[in-house]
Amino acid sequence: MSAESTPEPAIPEPGTKGHRAEGRRREDRGKRRRGLMITAWTAAGVVVLGGTGAGYVYFKLNGNITSLDIDQALGADRPAKADNGSENILVLGSDTRSGSNKKLGGGTDDGSARSDTAMIVHVYEGHKKAAVVSMPRDTLIDRPECTDTKGTTHPAAKGVMFNEAYSTGGAACTVKTVETLTGLRMDHYLEVDFAGFEKLIDELGGVRVSTAENIKDPQSHLDLKAGTHQLTGRQALGLVRTRHGVGDGSDLGRIQLQQAFVKALVDQVKQIGVLTSPKKLLDLADTATEAVTTDSELGSVNSLADFADGLKGISSSHLHMVTMPVRYDPANPNRVLVQKAKADLVWAALKNDEPIPASATKGTATGEAKGVVTSS
Repeated sequence: MSAESTPEPAIPEPGTKGHRAEGRRREDRGKRRRGLMITAWTAAGVVVLGGTGAGYVYFKLNGNITSLDIDQALGADRPAKADNGSENILVLGSDTRSGSNKKLGGGTDDGSARSDTAMIVHVYEGHKKAAVVSMPRDTLIDRPECTDTKGTTHPAAKGVMFNEAYSTGGAACTVKTVETLTGLRMDHYLEVDFAGFEKLIDELGGVRVSTAENIKDPQSHLDLKAGTHQLTGRQALGLVRTRHGVGDGSDLGRIQLQQAFVKALVDQVKQIGVLTSPKKLLDLADTATEAVTTDSELGSVNSLADFADGLKGISSSHLHMVTMPVRYDPANPNRVLVQKAKADLVWAALKNDEPIPASATKGTATGEAKGVVTSS
C-alpha cells in the first residue's frame, strides 16, 4: 500500500482507555511541536546573529563592536604564532574614569584608564580545557618601547607597574608588554569596561556565589554577609574589584576573588539555557557586543560567534587558574616582583601546550583571600 492510501487511524470512543491514551499521545506530539518551534526560532536568531551577513539585527550588533588593529600597531617584532592548535587570549578589565564608568570606578574623570584586571587565557588544542594566568597589576616590570593604535611611540620605562602600560599606550602597549614579558604570542585581545561588565551580569540574571566570611568594602560599594548570594551586576563588580574587604588587602587577594568569580560565571552561563529564549539570546548579544573591545580579527559578529563557539566545551572544572609567580617587593609591600625562574616554567608550559606544573606556583605570593568565595 502506498503512503498516499494509508488510512488515518480510528479515534477511540470518548471515555474509553484508548481515547485517554490517544489524548496523551496527541499532547506529547503538541509538546514536541512546541519544542520544535522554540528550536526553530532559536536557530533563526542564531542565523540572524552570525550566519546571514544581512538584516537589521546583524548590522546593529556589528555596529556595537569596537575593535582595534593591534597587529598593525605591534608590527612584525613579535613572538611567532604557535603551531600546536592552541590559542592565547589577553583579557583586560579596564577602569577608565570617563563617562558612565566614572561613578563605578571612583576617582576623577581625568580621561585616563588602567588595566584593572589582566588575564592570559591559554586554550589548549582541542578547545576542551584552558589555563588562566592572572597578571597582578601591581607587579613592577620593565616596560618595552611600544606604539599605540594611533601611531604614537612611547619610550621604554624601567621599574613601573604592569598596568602603567595600558595608561601609557592602551591595549597595544599592554599586549606588547605581555608578549615581551612572557615570550608568548597573544592571538586575540578582549577588553570589558566597568559599565559593560555590570550590565552583562544583570542580563545574565546575576551570578550565584558563596562567601565563607563577611565582605565589606565601601570603596567598591560591597557589603556581603557570609553565605550564598545571587550577585547583581553592581555587587559582582564590587567583588572583583575589592581589595580592602578581604584577606590582606592586596591585589593578590583580589585576584583570587576574580578567579573564583570567573569559575562561577562559567558555570552560570552553561546552566541558564540562553538558547531556549531567542529574546534572551538577542538581549545578551546586544549587551555583550556593546561591552567588549576586541582586536580587529574578532571585530565582527561572525568572528565573535565562531570564537565563542570554540570555547563552549570548556567547563569550570577544566579551567586551571593561577597567578603569575611573584614575590613581595622588599622595598614596598604594596608592590610585587616577578619570580622569573618560576614564571618561565609557566610560559614554557603554555608555549608547548602543556599543563602548568605545580612547582611553578609553589611557594609564591598569593595573598590571603583563598577560599573566601566559591561558586555555588
